[in-house]
Amino acid sequence: MMEIYIVRHGQTDYNKKRIVQGKGIDSCLNTTGLKQAQMFYDAYKDFAFEKLYTSPLTRAVQSIGLFEKHISKVEQTDALMEIGWGIHEGKRPTAKMKREFNDMLNRWEQGETTLRVKDGESPLDVANRLTEFIEKIRSAPENKILLCSHGRTIRILLCLLQQQPISEMGGYLTNNLSVHKLNWDRETPATLVQLNNQEHLH
Repeated sequence: MMEIYIVRHGQTDYNKKRIVQGKGIDSCLNTTGLKQAQMFYDAYKDFAFEKLYTSPLTRAVQSIGLFEKHISKVEQTDALMEIGWGIHEGKRPTAKMKREFNDMLNRWEQGETTLRVKDGESPLDVANRLTEFIEKIRSAPENKILLCSHGRTIRILLCLLQQQPISEMGGYLTNNLSVHKLNWDRETPATLVQLNNQEHLH
C-alpha cells in the first residue's frame, strides 16, 4: 500500500496580499511561510518518507527543503506546478476579475473544465500533466512519498487519485502548508485519509 502525503507550499507575500500567483510567478516564502515549513518539518521529520516530489517553483522547494537533509531521493517535476493563471498573474484581483473568476469556477463545477484564463491553463491541461505523473508513481518502488505542490493543482490531483471528475475539485480546501494523506493500492481509487490537516501548525 502506498501512502501519499500532499502538502501545499507555505505562505508567500503574494498569498498574504491576495495577489494572483500561478505557474508564472516564482515567489519565495515569507517569514510566516518559513516558520510553517519549519513546523511541518518538525512534525513529520520522522515519517520515513522514501522520496520527495516537488514543483520546481521556489515557494514549493523551500517548503520541503529541510527534508533534504536526510532524504536523498528528491525530484522536481513540472507536473506539480500551479495552474497557469495567464494574464491575471502578478495582479491583485479587481471587482471585474473576481466576477469573471467566480463565473469560471461555476462553469468548471458544471463540467466545462477546458475553460482557461487568456494565456493560462485549463483544469484539463493540468489534469493531463498530472495523469502522466500519477502513472509514473504507480510504477515506482517507493511506498511512502511526500509531494509539495500548489492549491489548484492539489485539488485536481486529489480528484484524479480518487478517480473523481475534476469538476469536483472545488470541494477540497487546501491551506498553506496543510497536509492531505491518501492510501493507494495502485489499482483501485486512492482513499483520502486526511484532508487539509493543519494540526502541526498550532
